[in-house]
Amino acid sequence: MPSDVHTSMHTDTERCVRAVRSRDARFDGWFFTAVLTTRIYCRPSCPAVPPKAENMTFHPSAAACQQAGFRACKRCRPDTSPGSPEWNARADTVARAMRLIQDGVVDREGVTGLAARLGYSTRQIERQLLAEVGAGPLALARAQRAQTARLLVETTSLPMADVAFAAGFSSIRTFNDTVREVFALAPGELRTRAATRRGGAPLPAAPGALTLRLPFRAPLNPDNLFGHLAATAVPGVEEWRDGAYRRTLTLPNGHGIVSLAPRPDHIACRLFLTDHRDLTYAISVCRRMLDLDADPVAVDDQLRTDPLLAPLVDKAPGRRVPRTVDAAEFAVRAVLGQQVSTAAARTHAARLVTAHGTPVQDPEGGLSHLFPGPEALAGVDPETLAFPRSRRTTLTTLFGALADGTLRLGPDSDWNEARARLSALPGFGPWTVEAIAMRALGDPDAFLPTDLGIRHAAAGLGLPSTPAALTARAAAWRPWRAYAVQYLWATGDHPINRLPA
Repeated sequence: MPSDVHTSMHTDTERCVRAVRSRDARFDGWFFTAVLTTRIYCRPSCPAVPPKAENMTFHPSAAACQQAGFRACKRCRPDTSPGSPEWNARADTVARAMRLIQDGVVDREGVTGLAARLGYSTRQIERQLLAEVGAGPLALARAQRAQTARLLVETTSLPMADVAFAAGFSSIRTFNDTVREVFALAPGELRTRAATRRGGAPLPAAPGALTLRLPFRAPLNPDNLFGHLAATAVPGVEEWRDGAYRRTLTLPNGHGIVSLAPRPDHIACRLFLTDHRDLTYAISVCRRMLDLDADPVAVDDQLRTDPLLAPLVDKAPGRRVPRTVDAAEFAVRAVLGQQVSTAAARTHAARLVTAHGTPVQDPEGGLSHLFPGPEALAGVDPETLAFPRSRRTTLTTLFGALADGTLRLGPDSDWNEARARLSALPGFGPWTVEAIAMRALGDPDAFLPTDLGIRHAAAGLGLPSTPAALTARAAAWRPWRAYAVQYLWATGDHPINRLPA
């Protein structure tokens, strides 16, 4: 994917036509093709015979296609495309709004709640989204509800009424009408077709169990992605079991447990949810944690322009940035891990979880707790923390700032503002701030020039190894310096760089 591709790609008709004719899957999610003669919309890689150029129009989102009166192609299922990488590479209002909509905020809090989180009026949010994405927040949320409904219809045996409300629809009639309009099939027909594709195999019998395939743009190198998550796993909250990373999830309406395993063309996802209304949110945070909406070709092409990085990229292309399902949790863990080994950081976090986390039941493994949220941590007695006084001050100040809203970390965060607020807290130096920006906030350009592992790797490659000189050299890697960090870290012999046996 060329590095200059952006969300207005749908306006470049010639480029879009070339992508459709080549059936290039790298463009899936960047734009959608609407066919005027059939009134369907497709992903660029649709295997059907491409229509004539004069019969194609291009849209920036599935919601824009639906709003224009097109229905989803039954063959390529465009609603299951990876999300646009643009929303995770930016921190402007539209990108933050899209991340919140993906998390289901409109369904839970309405457009008013979305606007309040972003600090704008509803009219301003609607205007900006319509201008860039081709649809307003309600249409975008509706498209997402339709996709959630499809997942529940096809992967569970839930009664249709339960599916409707779990997907966020206000009535069964609205659910039925939307599914028919978007997919040109009734909900029952979707379920029948899914059963046929499975060859009649039964659906999971465990209550709340969902088995999904999470798509991504190839290539994806799972080694450092899953290796990092497994090596730093907090006992009771996370584990590596039977070739999968598993962890507990704190969700808006309950909690869940997810199992994620790398496959050649997808991530196998198994979810246990106490409330199916949390499906949209759970999928969103898991995709974000695994960086599945990234465009690895654009990233790697940029990093290859540095002749000293190019061999690392060519050896193992498609490295992702291992992120988190909860930004506040990661901020706490980043402080717990300051100047200690990975094993010690896990031990400190496990003690905090055992003392203050909420116990849960795991039907398939050894998980036992949810990571404690800011409200629970705000009440921690500093004297119970086995740290020097300065570190206790850092932790309790962080707990308080997260609990009272002084520090907001999440998909709606302004990256620069969050950095400034973090830097103002005691005990937060550049390394901790940038680590949080990279893994919790999702800034693809976060950089750790003071990290000893990065400096050692840089010296070994012949790159500058002092923070100032390395930062200057890394200017050519922008806006993907967080990915350069992964390639540099991968030169070391550390468990974070390999899948567990």
